[in-house]
Amino acid sequence: MIYADNAATTKLDMDAFEAMRPFLLEKYGNASQPYSFSRVVKKALRDARITIASCINASPEEIFFTSGGTESDNWAIKGTLCYGDSRAIVTSQIEHHAVLNACAFVEQMGFPVVYLPVDREGIVGTDELRQIISTKTKLVSVMLANNEIGTIEPVSLLADIAHKHGALFHTDAVQAVGHIPVDVKSLGVDMLSASAHKFNGPKGVGFLYIKKGTAIKPLADGGSQEFGMRAGTENVASIVAMALALSKNCKYINEIEAKLHRMEEFFFTALEKSGIDFLRNGAPNRIPGNINISIRGANGEMLLHRMDLKEVCISTGSACDSTNTQISHVIQAINIPDEYAKGTIRISFGKYNQESDAQEVASTLIEILKNNIASKT
Repeated sequence: MIYADNAATTKLDMDAFEAMRPFLLEKYGNASQPYSFSRVVKKALRDARITIASCINASPEEIFFTSGGTESDNWAIKGTLCYGDSRAIVTSQIEHHAVLNACAFVEQMGFPVVYLPVDREGIVGTDELRQIISTKTKLVSVMLANNEIGTIEPVSLLADIAHKHGALFHTDAVQAVGHIPVDVKSLGVDMLSASAHKFNGPKGVGFLYIKKGTAIKPLADGGSQEFGMRAGTENVASIVAMALALSKNCKYINEIEAKLHRMEEFFFTALEKSGIDFLRNGAPNRIPGNINISIRGANGEMLLHRMDLKEVCISTGSACDSTNTQISHVIQAINIPDEYAKGTIRISFGKYNQESDAQEVASTLIEILKNNIASKT
């Protein structure tokens, strides 16, 4: 089986897995308790916070552990609206649904939301933000890298515009952290969301970076964990594993990127030689290993299932039901022509893939497409 859907989730790093064991079986104390049995747990929590902070150039007290990207996004959006007179939110049309649905919720509560368009490459324009933003804008939330097409957004420029108008800036960096260098100070963001399972950590854990001094309320009330800002007993085993997985990915980030770019080359060389009519989606500046293509006259859902039968896991840019095919909101937003849009698939390679995987995925896809064309004629 070839797993080529690393944008959906990643294989757990073995060192990260081993790091979890002691905190599940032996050192299982509650970090909030004062006795000696919990001290090692408390220290592990502190060390993990320091490690993660160093990976994104933050201070340890600016890292708040959560259950993942969805919680982090919801907290950033809903938690900041509790302060001040400003009420409006600006986001983009191609955000992950964790952001879009959170915005839809606050919109129902009476907070105005504006959705910025993107260009053909999926880039949010700075001019568009300047035209939309006002002194009534409380928060601008634009993702660092798109989960479908991989486009890396000009977040530092957008954050600067937001701050000049007195607004906070949040970025959903779930697809970016652990895959490209991320420096919260260079980006100039007030909040940043991340999820461990996207960078070879365990599922169900993530973090929210909150710049010191940012006015934000807790998403849930309860105990005094996470400096009194995120109630609930910490998932120490997963937090420790997340910190280790992130530090390893950041350490080898250049080597992994070079390997993934070679795999992309192998894939596209094979596809171009085959004569398949396709469009590559996203900007040249994108997450390494992200391949989003729209194939003329194809059906993405059919390709996903045919590839699955050949033991190749990929993703699609559309969701099918018995009556019609719904093109993803991202593919719609970048205006892919109809004759290509339904044939959109996403292939995302990760650090555990080999170069031979790229060649095998390409040859399998080409075989399926050629057979499909032959069956039609």
